Amino acid sequence: MAVIGFVVSRPEPQPTSAARPTSTASSASPTVGPPTATTSDDGLGVSPDASDKESGDASFDGSDDGGPPVSGSPQNREDAVTALAKLARRTPGDPFAIGRVDAPVVMVSYSDFQCPFCGKFARDTEPRLIAKYVDAGVLRIEWRDFPYLGEESVTAAVAGRAAARQGKFWAFHDALFAQQQPTNSGRLTPAFLASVAVKAGLDGPQLTQDLRDPALKDAAEKDFGEGQNSGVTGTPAFLINGEPVIGAQPAAVFEQAIDQAAAAAR
Repeated sequence: MAVIGFVVSRPEPQPTSAARPTSTASSASPTVGPPTATTSDDGLGVSPDASDKESGDASFDGSDDGGPPVSGSPQNREDAVTALAKLARRTPGDPFAIGRVDAPVVMVSYSDFQCPFCGKFARDTEPRLIAKYVDAGVLRIEWRDFPYLGEESVTAAVAGRAAARQGKFWAFHDALFAQQQPTNSGRLTPAFLASVAVKAGLDGPQLTQDLRDPALKDAAEKDFGEGQNSGVTGTPAFLINGEPVIGAQPAAVFEQAIDQAAAAAR
C-alpha cells in the first residue's frame, strides 16, 4: 500500500456500526491503538514523533480496493492528485462551503466535530486562512463529514446538517468547536446541541426536530463513505486542489500548499 502523509492513531476512538456506511475501501478504517506514525518518501511524510505535534490522525492511502494510488511513479501520483481534485464539488449555494465557487483553490476538509485536532484547526488556523485567502477570492473551503469517532460524532454531524437547513452551518460549526466536549463523553446530546445552536443564532427547537430526520444522517454517512473510498483514515484530512495535507499542521504548511496550488492554477 502506498501512503501519502502519516497515520497517528489517537487512543480510544469508538466507531459504531451506525457511523460506518458500507465502503469498498476496507483499508480505510481508522487505526485503533497507541500513537504510531509512518513516513512516506514523497516529502509529505512526518517524523515518528508526529503525535507530539498535535497533528491528528489521518492519511490518504491508495490500494487496489480503495482510492487512487497516491505515490509510486510521478505519473501515478499526478493521476491520483487529479482524481482527488475532482472531489471538489463547487456547488453554488452549498451551505457547507465558504468562498467563491470559481476560486482557483478548493480545500476539501474531512472533519469530525468530536476530533480535538479538528477543533484545533477550526479555532487556530481556519480563521487565518479565511482572512488571508477566502476573503481575497483565492480559496474555497468545503466541509465533509467524517464522523468516525463514535455515535456522538454522528449526532453532531446530523446537527451540523440541521444547522445548514437554516443557512447557518458555519455559525454552528464555530460555536460547537468553541465549546468542544471531550470525545465520547456523553455530552453531545440533542439538548446540548440545541443550546449551542441557540447561542449561534439558530432556531433550537427546529434543530432538535431536524435531528430526527434520517435523511440528514444518510447525507452525513454519504460524506463519510466518500472519504473512506478516497483513502481517508482519520481527521482532520484535507485536499488542496487534490494535494493531501494531513492533520492540524501549522498555518504555514497550509499557506504554502495554497500558494503553490494558486500559482499552478494560473
